[in-house]
This record gives sequence, C-alpha cells and structure tokens, in this order.
Amino acid sequence: MAQSRRGCFCSVPGCSCGARKQPYLSYHAFPTDPDQKRQWVQAIRRDEGPDFRIKPGSTFVCSRHFMQEDFVRGSTISRLKSGAVPSRFTWNNFTAAAKRESAFERARKRQLVLSQKASQAEAANADHDYVAHPPTGALDEALDYIKELEARLQKVDLSPTLFDRYCASDDQIRFYTKFPSVRVFRVFWESIAPSASCIVYWTRAQKLGQEACAESSPGRCMPLIDEFLMYSFRVAVGMKEQLIADMFKVSIATVSRVTITWANYLFIVFSSINMWISREKVKASMPQRFLKFSPNVRVILDCTEVALETASSLTLQSETFSAYKNGTTLKGLIGVAPCGLVTFISALYTGCISDKEITKVSGILPLLEPGDEVMADKGFLIQDLLHEVEAKLTIPPCRHPCQVSKKETEETQAIARLRIIGEQAIARIKSYHIWDSPVPLTLIGNVNQIWLNCCVLANYQGPFCFAE
Repeated sequence: MAQSRRGCFCSVPGCSCGARKQPYLSYHAFPTDPDQKRQWVQAIRRDEGPDFRIKPGSTFVCSRHFMQEDFVRGSTISRLKSGAVPSRFTWNNFTAAAKRESAFERARKRQLVLSQKASQAEAANADHDYVAHPPTGALDEALDYIKELEARLQKVDLSPTLFDRYCASDDQIRFYTKFPSVRVFRVFWESIAPSASCIVYWTRAQKLGQEACAESSPGRCMPLIDEFLMYSFRVAVGMKEQLIADMFKVSIATVSRVTITWANYLFIVFSSINMWISREKVKASMPQRFLKFSPNVRVILDCTEVALETASSLTLQSETFSAYKNGTTLKGLIGVAPCGLVTFISALYTGCISDKEITKVSGILPLLEPGDEVMADKGFLIQDLLHEVEAKLTIPPCRHPCQVSKKETEETQAIARLRIIGEQAIARIKSYHIWDSPVPLTLIGNVNQIWLNCCVLANYQGPFCFAE
C-alpha cells in the first residue's frame, strides 16, 4: 500500500527521496510475508543489523525502484501488484535487475576462468614468440585503428556542461533561468532531478501511447541539466529555436521536442502542488501596513493578456480578439496573496472573455470561505458572484466630489499599494521573454503548461520589497 505521510523516506542505499521533497512519488512498506520480505532485502542489498531495522509502518521503498508493470493499472493511487519486488537501482542504472545466478553456477564459471588462465600460462611458458614476425597487413590495420581513435578524440568535447558555462554566477542564472541565485536553483533542481531522470521524450510518448511509460527512456544526446537550460533559453530568455539549435549543436526538431517534453513534465510536477494557502497563513504573512485597513483580504485578483499569433480562420480570430488590446490574445486570471505569493492560476482563455466570466469559470470561487475579502480592479463586476459564497469585494474607491478625510485618504493609499502587489506579480510572470512576442500557433497545445510553469517559478524569485 502506498504511503502519503510527509515523514516517509526511502531506505534503499544511495536514494535520498522523501515525501517532503518528492510528494509526487509513492512509498511502499516492506511486505509482511517472510519470503517476499527476504526478496526485498536481497534486492535492495541492505541486510538487517544494528544500523538498519525493518519496522512496520516506518520503513519504505519509493516508487522509483519498481517497474511500471509492478503497479496495478487504473488505480487512483500507486498500488503494487502482489509479489512485486524492487528492481531499479543506481547500481544497475535504473534498469530491470537481471536474475542472480545460483552459487553453483558462479563457482563453476570461476573454475572455468581459472583453468583457462592456467592453460594460457602453460602455453606461454612452453613457447615464446619474441622474434616472430606479425602476419601480413597487421601493422596497416593497427595504424588505421590508431588514426580512427585520434579522429574520435578530436570530436570529443572535454568542456563542462553548457549549464556550468552559462550559469556560473548569480547574475548569469538570473538572466538565463530567472532564478534569483545559484543556491535557490540548486534547491529546486535537487527536488526534481530524481523524477526528471525518468522523463520520456514527447515524440516517443506520442508514438507508443500508453505503452511508452512501460519502456525505458532512450539515451539522451545531452546532460539532463542542459535540457532544462535549453527549455529556459526558449521560455525565460525567449530565444528562437534556430538560435538555440545552433548554440547546442542540435537540430530544430530536438529543441522543439525538449521544450515540449519539459513543459509537460514541469506542468505535471507543479500541478501536484497545492498553491492555495489558508486564511491563517495569509494573515500571518501579510505586511503590517495592510493589517490596519485590509486585514481580511484573502487574495488579489487581476487579469492579464498575452498576444497570440493571428489565425487564418475568421471564427478563431473573432473568438481570440480582445477589444482592450485591439488584437488576438489569450487571457488568464491570477490570484496573489498580500505577501506577493501567486496562489491561484487559471487556464488561458480566448481574449474575448470578460473579467466576470473568467472569474466564474476559472475555479476561484469554490476556494473562498465566508468572510473572505477579494481585492480587484474597478472593472471586476463580481459582487453577485462573491455574494453567493459569502465573500466581499474590495475595490479602489471612486472619485469623491467632496474633500475626503484623513482616514479615507490612508485607506485609499493602502488599497492602492495592495493592488500594486498583483501588478508586480504579473510583471514577474511576464518577465519570461517568451511572452514578449505573440505566441505562435504551433505552441497552442502547450501554452497552458508553459503559462502555469512561469507563474509557479515566479514564486522562486523571493518576496517583494515594500516601499514605506
């Protein structure tokens, strides 16, 4: 049975996976059957002793060490089949472990090797060939082989990974990946690297369909971290595929395949994270200046649009046309906590959708609780929608014909400062330069994945600096 407690850790030697850092993995306790338990112990190569005890409910093996066929198909949780044994480890390069030979077979092979060595030694002592001439053409073949090895060595790139070359400092990593520092990136990379090593390329998954997960991923043409750098070049820096292909010395098709694969992989990982935080955490992280006038604000809502390449279809043009931007766009709703953390991300809709309609269909309303306050711009006419969930709408005050009091002025300034937080969060998301130019129609099938990834990764850039 898979365990979901955050205190679970994998007991396989060399595996550092745990439910706190890798919540998307499942963790399985040792079987109670003595024979099957002994098979597990032999498979992980860790016998019980003073330093290791198998305790029911506290000793686990993570799902990385099982084959896909070891799990029950169609189950909503990761449930192992009866008799399944872990077989994928670092010492066999995460492939199916071969069946171990019996002690008799191993002894017979050792005896055979020893007898062959003895025969060779006797033949060498019996007759030496120090003065024998090599057969005709042997030197020519050796010379050709040496030249072939020299040509191969000239083609070998002995330089470090491209990531080490382009992201050696904090300034470089901010430019190429949008992470604030090398240290923050390392924390992020260590949390995803174990599952990223099992990625199956997008084109292979398309060909094999559901059976793709049952087979091992093909050999990569570059290190895993360089694949992430290629994805960052396309999304964070906004480079064109041709330029990336020239830098990495690969084809444009490889750049497209890696970009789509990583967009979908990160989307799956980030979708498993519950970004919506509780009311108590919102209030605890709220800056003190906002507690006086807006203590119950749960989320700041704002819509933003990204340009979309104009389609040839007139119907699609009319659906994606935005009167506000005077062009074809995609529109998304963003929810930001008063501390600046992005806590809600909607899918991207066609540009013709209104702010009220996108609020209604995005899924934000079921997350609100009675008594919550939602801050939004004047264009959000959602009072009736919030009234249904017993929430309140807070918007900047309208122009007052008379002179306002000091308290009203301070309240207006507090609301304005709080509204700016939502705009700053959107600015961080749009700092990913893939949004600088219209999204090509070739990426329309993956634009939602890339959008959510940018929104989640924006939270890694740290808290905002609130001016006094």
